[in-house]
Amino acid sequence: MAASTPASPSATPAVPAPAPVADASSAESFWADAERHVVRYGGEFTREIIDHAAGSFLYTEDGRKLLDFTSGQMSAVLGHSHPEIVKTVQRQVATLDHLFSGMLSRPVVDLARRLAGTLPAPLEKSLLLTTGAESNEAAIRMAKLVTGKHEIVSFARSWHGMTQAAASATYSAGRKGYGPAAPGNFAIPAPNTYRPDFTTADGSLDWRRQLDFAFDLIDAQSTGSLAACLVEPILSSGGIIEPPLGYFAALHEKCRERGMLLILDEAQTGLCRTGTWYAFERDGIVPDILTLSKTLGAGLPLAAVVTSAEIEREAYERGFLFFTTHAADPLVAAVGNTVLDVLLDGRLDERARSLGAFLHRGLADIADRHEVVGDVRGRGLLAGVELVVDRETKRSSHELGARVTRRCLELGLHTNIVQIAGMGGVLRIAPPLTATEDELSLGLEVLDQAIGDASAAL
Repeated sequence: MAASTPASPSATPAVPAPAPVADASSAESFWADAERHVVRYGGEFTREIIDHAAGSFLYTEDGRKLLDFTSGQMSAVLGHSHPEIVKTVQRQVATLDHLFSGMLSRPVVDLARRLAGTLPAPLEKSLLLTTGAESNEAAIRMAKLVTGKHEIVSFARSWHGMTQAAASATYSAGRKGYGPAAPGNFAIPAPNTYRPDFTTADGSLDWRRQLDFAFDLIDAQSTGSLAACLVEPILSSGGIIEPPLGYFAALHEKCRERGMLLILDEAQTGLCRTGTWYAFERDGIVPDILTLSKTLGAGLPLAAVVTSAEIEREAYERGFLFFTTHAADPLVAAVGNTVLDVLLDGRLDERARSLGAFLHRGLADIADRHEVVGDVRGRGLLAGVELVVDRETKRSSHELGARVTRRCLELGLHTNIVQIAGMGGVLRIAPPLTATEDELSLGLEVLDQAIGDASAAL
């Protein structure tokens, strides 16, 4: 590894023994059972039977080794089967795993205190839950209760979860066929610098005019009950769209003018992935409510809603209720404490900046070699590669993205393609923060070949 890159954290999984190779009849039986008994909950399943995982790699039953460029579901920031996480789970599950939701344990209070220590004032009070959808559900519920209003504003490319309030604030997919969303939900355009809708004289995105126009429309539609704006600092399922510097400060002011709370969903950007502990640090703002999930549990179901003492007190006095089965569970809270230990001890924010620069240089080189790469964007170890069939017109192709993804998997790389109308395919890349330069180089080599092979077939 290059000397300029922080050393890989010492607590890394041992290289596993090769997986036993499953016979064809066993695999056929597996897929027959899956087809007969497993609900398809979002597209087709990846046609691999995963046996185990370690570090940056997945291992299949038939002996294949896949480099995981999505950290599981964008969550395993410490890689798979990190030894410290394994030890914590083994120790904690043997002593205290689950409690009545009205009871507290030391791992829960410790994690709440330590999260406050990573955040600027006044964010100091945490509610520990399970998933990103649940944390956003709780945040929306809290905002509605505290403000006494009910309308929620989100980006038109957003993804905040699949439960009712979170799904009602999600616009990138999944809205059709389920009946009415929660009343009072509004979308504003995502500020996409690669595909600008409002432009300046030089053709670049005029995000100030876009934002003014968006809130003119919000004001025209609102019944006067604007409670909150729920947004991601970098839209992930929306195609790795990063609003320009200054945008969130202006958005925050729009919220203040209307008595709205600003809720930031850092499910994928929180806890060092973008090179700082939280992505909002770049913008010099502090949200009223912050939601964390995916990265907080490093692959285990742990989420948090973090807010100020003032908002928490107001919510409590108004009878805030979010009493769920796995609120404040000690097992995953203990894991969250270990995640913070590893992030701090390994200085993984610095590592994400260094490895992120390495990754983005490699992606820029790929863009130089392949005309079908229209844009490379993102921050730290969260990157997006937008594929187009014509750079001049930015014309997209769903088929190109699908071909690249299939070819990557054939070559031993698991990555994720976001297919969005008007944007074609955007590869989402989010390797573990514990990855090495050699592993990133391997992923870049495979991606380079896959893009070349897929584009040659156009």
